[in-house]
Amino acid sequence: EARGHLLSSGSLSSSFQAAFDLLIPDHTADAFSPPRLPEPGACDLLLEWLLGGLAHWDAEHFLFIAQWGYLYEHNCAFFPLYPLSLRAVADGALWPLQQLLRLRSRLLLSAVLLNSLFSVLAAAALYKLGCAVLRCQKTAFLAALLFCISPANVFLTAAYSESMFTVLTFSAMWQLEKGQSWLSVLLFTLATGVRANGLVNAGFFLYSHSKSFALQLQVGSGWVRKLSLLERQILGVASSVLLTCAGICLPFALFQYYAYVRFCGPGQELAVPELLQHLALDKGYRLVPPNGVKPPWCSQRFPVVYSYIQDVYWNVGFLRYFELRQIPNFLLALPVTFLGLWATWTFIVTNPRHCLTLGLERRKKEQEGKPRFGFCCPTVFVYVVHATALLVLGFFCMHVQVLTRFLGSSSPVLYWFSAHLLQQHEGWLWKEGADRQSSGSCGKGPVGHPLLRLLLNYRSMTPIAQCVLGYFVSYWLLGLVLHCNCLPWT
Repeated sequence: EARGHLLSSGSLSSSFQAAFDLLIPDHTADAFSPPRLPEPGACDLLLEWLLGGLAHWDAEHFLFIAQWGYLYEHNCAFFPLYPLSLRAVADGALWPLQQLLRLRSRLLLSAVLLNSLFSVLAAAALYKLGCAVLRCQKTAFLAALLFCISPANVFLTAAYSESMFTVLTFSAMWQLEKGQSWLSVLLFTLATGVRANGLVNAGFFLYSHSKSFALQLQVGSGWVRKLSLLERQILGVASSVLLTCAGICLPFALFQYYAYVRFCGPGQELAVPELLQHLALDKGYRLVPPNGVKPPWCSQRFPVVYSYIQDVYWNVGFLRYFELRQIPNFLLALPVTFLGLWATWTFIVTNPRHCLTLGLERRKKEQEGKPRFGFCCPTVFVYVVHATALLVLGFFCMHVQVLTRFLGSSSPVLYWFSAHLLQQHEGWLWKEGADRQSSGSCGKGPVGHPLLRLLLNYRSMTPIAQCVLGYFVSYWLLGLVLHCNCLPWT
């Protein structure tokens, strides 16, 4: 049912963006906008008319990279796995359309098709993850439905890498909960090849191994006395953590090396179209240097192009966004910031001892027979820490308006806590099945379609539930209106 709702939501998003793009004139933004080469034909113009609203802002970078490669230095802020996927679909599955559509149009169509698939798979992964962590099918189901109208929905639909990153991240988390460590490592590694913040996911393995080791130490003291055995245990845990973290970080390191070779190595003669050369001169974009003049970051001790681009091109850094003129952007990020902090506070207040001990303390026998379901379940701890770390990083060190899509595509906590609030304040949704608790579940499913019932009964809902649902729906619609017309959005 959630997948069907997501498909209908995706269809509505595509239809609305086309209508808004047609009715509202596009804003002339100072953003990356390369010329269309070669000149578009009639079918290209038709596709642009239908889907052009999904190719603005950062989407231009992904489509450009998929077509031309990493031609400009600042393109290296966008990681390669997503544009490579677009090119593979455009040259593979959409190859029969090459007589009708230019490459750029096929890439845009590839993005829409792939993101639709990724979004459905992400919703399914979020549901499975919720069932495993929350131990409550109805909360997991409602969270998956809320994902269908995510405040970051426009970025999951447009030619952005968020949808691919989301499905890989949620799937990796689910596999880790199932005990499939190596499959989880592979998925997390692929996620790092999509977005740089995938590096943070290494913390899940660090915590998982640390918790396992700490709980083993508390089983008994007999084997602890054997110092050699303890040393082997520590060495095994340390080596396992290093291997998994190194695997997750490998795509980031390889891409930085690629950028170094491309922009800092010997000059290469590249056949760059004249219009793209003029664009570089007009906007100050740095091309691959043919004359041996290296960019400044090449001479750094650790030549990391990603941090250089964030610093020089987008002025990203600690507290750099704290300016009076950025107040509107802070207001845009206020709902997700408040929701994230509220989720963290709720969990800490409910599980103070668990948080103080970092979840590394073995539960007492009298507690083991008292399972807890839902968002306040102790197993949510590491996800709350992860979401809080992303929230703090985004609020103080990034362009704050990206917090909505940053958290919406990286952490399940936004959806779990929102579902928890709706479930807590609108209990009438679950009149049936509320008492059907069994091991590993707090109810096997909702009555009817809970999200539809909430929307139809919006006026009679509690103020908190109205705010939560209103936030999701309003940001879903506002994102389509503003982003698809080149207006600033989160």
